Amino acid sequence: MFQESQFTRHMIDAKLYAPPGSDHTLTGDFRMHSDFRSRFLPNPRNILVYLPPGYDSDSTRRFPVLYLNDGQNLFDGATSFVQGEEWGVDETAHELITTGLIQPLIIVGVYNTGEHRIDEYTPTLDPRVRKGGKADLYGRLLVDEVKPFIDSCYRTQTGPNKTGLGGSSLGGLVSMHLGLKYPTVFGKLVAMSPSAWWDRGAILHEVRSLRVKPSTRIWLDIGTNEGAYTIRNIRALRDALIAGGWRLGDDLSYFEARGAHHNEKAWGKRMGPALQFLFPAPRPDNRMDFPPSNR
Repeated sequence: MFQESQFTRHMIDAKLYAPPGSDHTLTGDFRMHSDFRSRFLPNPRNILVYLPPGYDSDSTRRFPVLYLNDGQNLFDGATSFVQGEEWGVDETAHELITTGLIQPLIIVGVYNTGEHRIDEYTPTLDPRVRKGGKADLYGRLLVDEVKPFIDSCYRTQTGPNKTGLGGSSLGGLVSMHLGLKYPTVFGKLVAMSPSAWWDRGAILHEVRSLRVKPSTRIWLDIGTNEGAYTIRNIRALRDALIAGGWRLGDDLSYFEARGAHHNEKAWGKRMGPALQFLFPAPRPDNRMDFPPSNR
């Protein structure tokens, strides 16, 4: 579990995060936990936390949480992989929350560790690239250290039906893998353009090998300009999920974004529908509407 000394240090460091400079593009209330260290992986990483509008107005209210990989690409153009190209998750969440289209939620951006990203985001060693296989250790970091830390620092709703995990590309792959491995922790998944090609479709074998379908809600998508081979892999993943018991438009949303490429801008545009599918605001009649799925 998370060590008390590290908890204390990170709580002291958890001040309002508003870095100076016109190149920063943060919108809203943020807290930065720098150099978060783990017993399972040697590489420290930053954790950037977005707090929803109204978080400070009611000290008794608790919020669902979405954990997202590649945290430096989500909110701030100054820290993104391609300078100036970020997902805009903060602006998207703020608009959807303030217009009543989604539940107010906490979003936790877990930074990747650069050159170690491939190893940490992949469940197996891929002989073709001679890398990978540390996703389960990354999972221990998230489940045994990061989540308990966030639950202790912030007013969270802790159950799986209130906790999501997501990412894109390899970040989408590791989200799918860990979501299936820990269904009692993460009940909602965002898998944007996941790297289903990794290790000759290892994630497909994983889905097909499930003995019991978990009650996990999944957003899965791909851009039509990501290549025919990639689209075939994602459609195969969709079909494997359906064969495993997921139902389109119910607990599975599948979307092909026309003309979309494999980049931060494209993923950011799909974040709104993904949030509406996974964290919809309850309707007055207790029914919920979801974005359409396509197949």
